[in-house]
Amino acid sequence: MTLERLEGCWTAFVTPFTEKGELDLEGLRKNVTFQIEGKANIVPTGTTGESPTVDWKEHNQIIEEVVRLAKGKSLVMAGTGSNSTQEALRGSKHAVEVGAEAVLLVDCYYNGPSSLELRTEYYEVVAKELPQTFIIPYVIPGRTGTQLEVEDLAILHRRYNNVRAVKEATGDLERMAKTRRLLGNDFDILSGDDDVTFAMMTRDDIKAQGVVSVISNVVPGALAEMTAALNRGDMARGEELAEALDPLFKIVTVKTVEEYEGFQVPCKFRNPSAIKTLMRGLGMPAGPCRPPLGRMTPKATAVVREAIRTVYEKSKEVLTPIQDFYKIDLEERIYQDEHWV
Repeated sequence: MTLERLEGCWTAFVTPFTEKGELDLEGLRKNVTFQIEGKANIVPTGTTGESPTVDWKEHNQIIEEVVRLAKGKSLVMAGTGSNSTQEALRGSKHAVEVGAEAVLLVDCYYNGPSSLELRTEYYEVVAKELPQTFIIPYVIPGRTGTQLEVEDLAILHRRYNNVRAVKEATGDLERMAKTRRLLGNDFDILSGDDDVTFAMMTRDDIKAQGVVSVISNVVPGALAEMTAALNRGDMARGEELAEALDPLFKIVTVKTVEEYEGFQVPCKFRNPSAIKTLMRGLGMPAGPCRPPLGRMTPKATAVVREAIRTVYEKSKEVLTPIQDFYKIDLEERIYQDEHWV
C-alpha cells in the first residue's frame, strides 16, 4: 500500500496487557488482524496505546509487530512523540526503518515550549531528518499544556512538504476552519476526537479527511465505512453510521461524582480507561491499564456498559464483526453482570 493522503479511519490502537501488566503480544496480533479486516489503518503507541507508561524497548517492539502484520494490508502511523526532541527523533527513525508510513508527533508535554519552539526545535528537526516520511503534528493542549499554533503549522507545511496533515484534538472548530483557510485543500485534517468527526468532515469550511479514532478499536469497519461515505459525499450513509455510533463516541472520556468517606469527589476517567473497560467487557484482548491509570469505578463502568447496550439494541449490525471475529456471544457479554465487575 502507498500513502498518498491522510484520510479515512486510523485506529488509535490500544496496547493490550496481561493481568500482570506485561505486553500481551498474542492479543495485540489478534487485534491488528481485526483492524485489517475492518479496513482501518493503525496508529500504535499513541495516547490510547499508553505511550507514557510503555518504555522505549516495548514501544519499538509494538511498532515492529504492528508494521509486520499490517504490511501491504493497512497503513501504519506510529506514535513517536516525546517531550524530548532527541528521543522523538530516535523513535521516529526506528519506526521508519521498520516500515511505518508516517509518524505522529504530539506537542511536547509538560516542559511547555512555545509554538515557535515547537516548530523550530521539534517538528522541523524531525521533518528535516526524515524528508520521505509523513510527519503529523498532534495538537492536544488538554494533555500537553501547550499547542502548535495554526500559523506555525502553515510555515511548517510551506517549508517541509512531508508535513502535510495534522491530528486536531483541540475541540476548537473555528481553529480547524482557520487551518483549512491558511493551509489549503491539499492539506489533510484528521479529527482527534470521535465525537466531533462528523462535524469536522461535513463543515464546508473544515472538510476534514478522516479521524484517528479510539472507538474504532471495537468498530473499525463501521468507522472506515462512515469516513469513506463522507469523503465520497454520501451524507445519508455517513450520518446514519454517525448516529448509530454516537453513544460510543460519548464514552471516550467518562465523568462521574464518587463518594469517598463522606466526600463527593468528581472523577474524570480519560482515554484509554473507557475503551479498555469496553473491550474487556466484550471479551476482546485489552487487559488493565498501567498505573497510575486504574480500573473504572462501578458507576463509570455502568456508563460504558449502557452505551454498548444502546448501540446493540438499536444498531446491532455495527457490532456483529466483533462477534464473528472473536467468536464470542455478544448478547451474553453485554447482559451478563460478571463481565463488568
